[in-house]
Amino acid sequence: MLIVADENIPFAREAFSTLGEVRLASGRALTPAMVRDAELLLVRSITRVDRALLEGSRVRFAATATIGTDHVDEAWLKQAGIAFAAAPGSNANSVGEYVVCALLTLAARQGRPLAGRSIGIVGVGNVGTRVEAKCRALGMEVRLNDPPLARRTGDPKYRPLEELLSCDFLTLHTPLEKGGPDPTWHLANAALLARMNPGAVLLNASRGAVADGRALLAALESGSLGGAVLDVWEGEPTPDLRLLARVDLATPHIAGYSYDGKVNGTEMIYRAACAHLGVEPRWDRAACMPAPEIAELPLEAAGRPEEEVLREAALRLYPIERDDASLRRVADQPADKRGVYFDRLRKDYPVRREFQNTRLRVAGGTPALERKLRGIGFTL
Repeated sequence: MLIVADENIPFAREAFSTLGEVRLASGRALTPAMVRDAELLLVRSITRVDRALLEGSRVRFAATATIGTDHVDEAWLKQAGIAFAAAPGSNANSVGEYVVCALLTLAARQGRPLAGRSIGIVGVGNVGTRVEAKCRALGMEVRLNDPPLARRTGDPKYRPLEELLSCDFLTLHTPLEKGGPDPTWHLANAALLARMNPGAVLLNASRGAVADGRALLAALESGSLGGAVLDVWEGEPTPDLRLLARVDLATPHIAGYSYDGKVNGTEMIYRAACAHLGVEPRWDRAACMPAPEIAELPLEAAGRPEEEVLREAALRLYPIERDDASLRRVADQPADKRGVYFDRLRKDYPVRREFQNTRLRVAGGTPALERKLRGIGFTL
């Protein structure tokens, strides 16, 4: 059995070779000819999976090692009798840690602690739930918006979007939907940005087109919006260089790229493929995972502000400004090479382990500080 897999899926060969012959390829370069004889197709978010790619092929199972599925025509797959699996929640904790590091970095630049400040979370699924818990651990006031969950549960904790626009930060964690009862394409448009709290910061780690790039650039240029953190971009892999120059933190669609999150995705689609084929899983992820670079981290907390200690711990594990600096160098590339550079940053992304893999040894810390450190994911 031939299995075609995106080369950026970690351990794809190790896991899926237990099921058949694995052929790795660039996800952006996959063609109908390359997948025609495959029975299993494994992708990430940059590959469009639809009739144009798969009609006439032998593929009977397709999977994406990502939480988002807007790149997959699920209706056509069902019609064609092709089973499908995704990896919902696989990188939720990774994105949550990304948001924490972004917020702590911005707070330091602004000279204003996060505790007591407000954040609105739009989309409270696997990712938004993790972001909520970590922001509460930081002492922030959290407001939630999720119309589908509000209708399904009737829970009053889900508020109208308008009530989130007065927050200090607004972070987007929705799928990309162009139609239906809750469209999110250009959700953060000119009208919404104009109603946000002056000086507020918009964060987008969902899909690029959830925020209108042109409207966002105009709001930043006019000063009506205080700042922005973007991990996703309209027009990927070639982000708007004018927008790139204006945002506070810019990263190349890697918020969910912790090593743990990516391997979670591999494991989820591997187990789904095994279930589809009716075989027992034989790949063990534990045998492949590298030891964390920082297994133990000593911290001196006595006499220091809590947030300073939190920032030191988080940014030692994930120095987000390193990714920001790497992406900004895309502007130095020839125009026809910028997309290649963007993709290479993702393909060659360094191993980033999640906070849970590092045990902190905190000297002079208070119980409140220790609760916050545990709340954002560390082991003490």
